[in-house]
Amino acid sequence: MPATRRRPHHLDPLLLLVVAVGGAVGTCARYGLTKVLHVEHGFPLPTFVANMAGAFLLGVLLELLVRAGRETHGRRVVRLGIGTGFMGGFTTFSSLALEVERLLQDGRVGLALTYGLGSVVLGFALCLVGVLLAARHHRRLVVLLPRDPDAPELGL
Repeated sequence: MPATRRRPHHLDPLLLLVVAVGGAVGTCARYGLTKVLHVEHGFPLPTFVANMAGAFLLGVLLELLVRAGRETHGRRVVRLGIGTGFMGGFTTFSSLALEVERLLQDGRVGLALTYGLGSVVLGFALCLVGVLLAARHHRRLVVLLPRDPDAPELGL
């Protein structure tokens, strides 16, 4: 009997919808953040905060998903909806690049370099902190993810 052929994930309309909705919500959240935070002395605080928070939360999410076990359909929906969709819409590398370019045009080379390099280095560090915290607390946090129906009971 031939194996059942499944549609590739990137062509699954449900998963595409999950990413699109997550992205729309993430973009709206970033827009809201820009209304609460303002650029201070030329430093693009809203983009910086969104990117740093996103890096940390993505580290937490992906570590929890890895520690929860194999990827089920429910976990794939969480990964794509929150990780790719929401975090992709909430964080913004394109705004970071544009803001660095504008700072350079304004002759603020030191601030441009500090902001650009600082965002990448601190973003990586915060992602790592998210991974480490999730690894340390995964038993308490993993209950938030869809359960794997084939996994044995672990008594979390």
